[in-house]
Amino acid sequence: MDWMQILAVVFAVMMLFVMWPAYKHWSANSPKAEKGDWQAVILPLAAVAALVALLVMSVR
Repeated sequence: MDWMQILAVVFAVMMLFVMWPAYKHWSANSPKAEKGDWQAVILPLAAVAALVALLVMSVR
C-alpha cells in the first residue's frame, strides 16, 4: 500500500471516531416516521429514475 492510501484510511477512521457521538445523538433524537413518508420519498425517486431513463433513451 502506498503511504497516501494508509493516510487516507487513518483519516477515515479518525472521522468515524469523531462523528460517533453525533450519530448516537441523531439516531436517538430522530423524528419517527409517519403515514405517507414513504410515498413522499418514492415519488421524487421515481421522477428522477424516469428522467434518467428518458435521457438514456434519447441518446440511443
